[in-house]
Amino acid sequence: MLVYDNANGTPHPDGGTYGTTGSSTVRVHAPFFEAENLTFANDFDPAAHPEISGTQAVALLISGDFSVLRNVRCLGRQDTLYVNSPGTGVPARHYVTESHVTGDVDFIFGRGTAVFDACRIESLDRGEANNGYVTASSLDGSLRHGILFDDCAFTSTAPRRTVHLGRPWHPGGDPEANPQVLVRRCHLGAHIMSSPWTDMSGFSWRDARFVEFENRGPGSQVTEDRPQLPVESAPEHTVAAYLAADDGWAPQLAGTPADASALLDARERVARGG
Repeated sequence: MLVYDNANGTPHPDGGTYGTTGSSTVRVHAPFFEAENLTFANDFDPAAHPEISGTQAVALLISGDFSVLRNVRCLGRQDTLYVNSPGTGVPARHYVTESHVTGDVDFIFGRGTAVFDACRIESLDRGEANNGYVTASSLDGSLRHGILFDDCAFTSTAPRRTVHLGRPWHPGGDPEANPQVLVRRCHLGAHIMSSPWTDMSGFSWRDARFVEFENRGPGSQVTEDRPQLPVESAPEHTVAAYLAADDGWAPQLAGTPADASALLDARERVARGG
């Protein structure tokens, strides 16, 4: 288990504060990062530090392409898992499978392409009428795929209808951001709000690319406030489609000859700077 307790507003020994990125327990910018059977945690406790207003506290930040997390736990409260990329408009793919992520506010966030495959997504109970937001995607409008949850379980002990699925993050008010989140064939607990998407910092969720597809459970509904992915578009929004890009990367097929060949080609391109 890797754990620390810095937050955005924690005073830095050299002056100022750590900031959201600096609060990370673990930060990885290199491509081809893989972690398995490991826990990343940030146990900063906002209640114990009322003097700190910046309560974002990252457990794991990953920004390099070809990242894989298998059977991993990412534990925190606000901004737990930062799925980022090397730069605005630069793609980076992250595959997270059979893993467990906990938090309350924007606890899966960033501008990367992140696939959560058969994961448990647990919202913590803040004891408020609004118990927070699962996602805060900041995908650039030039990119197609942001955050995908496929066959995941959204769980919580929070009261019924108190948690949002997400809101659109436009860093620094960036008008070019066009966040994208798809919740596909997942089990949604009763904690998910009837209108699960909401605005952020003056940006409307209706302008973002937020959709659901064939969800189930007490938190699932089909209403005007819950846009659904058209059936004819479903083949373009699968685990394979989000990860393959132009090089056919397929970590969900780990151990197969096809995946080994695609990964080798990708490594050679990166080594050549191409």
